[in-house]
Amino acid sequence: MKTSYITLFFQRFFIPLAIALFLSLVWMNLTMAQEPVLRTLTVTGQGIQRIPTTLTQVELGIEIQGNTATEVQQEVAKRTSNLIDFLKSRKVERLQTTSIRLQPNYKYDNNQRTLIGYIGTNTVTFRLQTDQVGVLLDEAVKAGATNIDGVSFTATEEAIADAQQEALRQATTDAKQQGNAVLEALNFTAREIVSIQVNGADIPQPKPMAMSRAMVQDSTPVVGGEQTVQASVTLQISY
Repeated sequence: MKTSYITLFFQRFFIPLAIALFLSLVWMNLTMAQEPVLRTLTVTGQGIQRIPTTLTQVELGIEIQGNTATEVQQEVAKRTSNLIDFLKSRKVERLQTTSIRLQPNYKYDNNQRTLIGYIGTNTVTFRLQTDQVGVLLDEAVKAGATNIDGVSFTATEEAIADAQQEALRQATTDAKQQGNAVLEALNFTAREIVSIQVNGADIPQPKPMAMSRAMVQDSTPVVGGEQTVQASVTLQISY
């Protein structure tokens, strides 16, 4: 009796379930076989733009040595005021104070440290047109600057932004041309762009230049040169 119940259960429930599962798997395999496989090609294009550096970032310093801290600080303040007034009269851009220091000045002899006075420094930065740098620095030294701590060149923000856009366009065109060349060589035809990845357009860093006081006194012409803006774009193309 028990055997007949088991046989009946097997026939009524297990066999239909097994058949349904088998048919489901067959249907899924047929469906997957009918769906076309998406074939894609991934290419990365590069864009490069070179732009002139028409602006110069300048860092000027005033350094004074004296016997007392008060004497040094007063002289630094006086010279800094004269220098800032001069730079404002020349309508420089982004004028600001970047550091102020007052420190003791020691003399070392036979492992002995002796205070001989104080050193005061003040540093200002500003930006101006590159073709005006040579003459202005010469005049700035006469106005009180004792150190030229740094000179770097850059393009305007507008020129950099335009170069970034053009570099991206160039990178996109380069990627499309690469993809078309590869597919044509393999006798395939490009269909559509499946995905786009913009890897950015790098903002160029200002180009530094070393200058000495003698160069400024000789009114040496200052030439900024060029900056390079680079961009890359990755395309995934179906075929």
